[in-house]
Amino acid sequence: MRRTWLIPGIALLLSALPSVATDVAVLHNGFSIRNERHEVIGTVTRLYLSSTGGYLDVPSSQIDHFEKDTTPAPVASPPPAQSARVAAPPPAASGPNPLALPAKTAPPVGDLVTDASSQYHLDPDLVNSVIRAESGFNTRAVSPKGAQGLMQLMPRTASKLGVANAFDPKANVQGGTQYLRALLEKYNFDLIKALAAYNAGPQRVEHYGGLPPYYETQAYVARIIRDFNRKKLAERKKAAAERTKAAKATTPARTTHSTSLAQRASNPQRALTTSLP
Repeated sequence: MRRTWLIPGIALLLSALPSVATDVAVLHNGFSIRNERHEVIGTVTRLYLSSTGGYLDVPSSQIDHFEKDTTPAPVASPPPAQSARVAAPPPAASGPNPLALPAKTAPPVGDLVTDASSQYHLDPDLVNSVIRAESGFNTRAVSPKGAQGLMQLMPRTASKLGVANAFDPKANVQGGTQYLRALLEKYNFDLIKALAAYNAGPQRVEHYGGLPPYYETQAYVARIIRDFNRKKLAERKKAAAERTKAAKATTPARTTHSTSLAQRASNPQRALTTSLP
């Protein structure tokens, strides 16, 4: 679901042309990122997505291992007749008007994401990261291209997913999560390709054999991965802090008991006296 607004400050450089990846970075969460080569820089690993300078920085702790990419090289084909960056005419008004919808009480978006993620076996943090990039959690969001709702479903895509009202938060999250799951399966859980297809369309990913050389799409993918990784890192830090706190809570009791025994051993008369009735 492509839009015309851009997010600055993303550590993903432009790639003039796509290239065939030779390695696959397999993440602990099960996703994979194809890359030509990688370089460890401090606590992050820089994955070079193309020989022309495109790269993605991923915390090294997120990477389980690297393996060779056995995916066949894409067959070169002429560029499409019309660039995907040329805005198409806005679609004719159809479907519900978000401003005319009656206000109603709906479950919190977090609960909707949890339910949909459980149903389609996705990490809710990933779905939340997609929603943040797509609409900023605005249930009434409409892009200049006509994408609607939390996960910015295009009317045709929403119809295929069985979403009658894309401004219904529950239906939108269910449909968007289902679509994201289908894209992940389509690209063998290659997160880069799945997110690129969600933004620019599967036909663009297939045409370029991976991440298309569009700034908007590259910035979109980088933003989601960065946000998702930040959440995972925060979770691990919180879990580590809780383990440390639990360990410290049990330490004083053991120390006091040990000290008491040591004191009694050094003064057997006192220990004997205190033990008598």
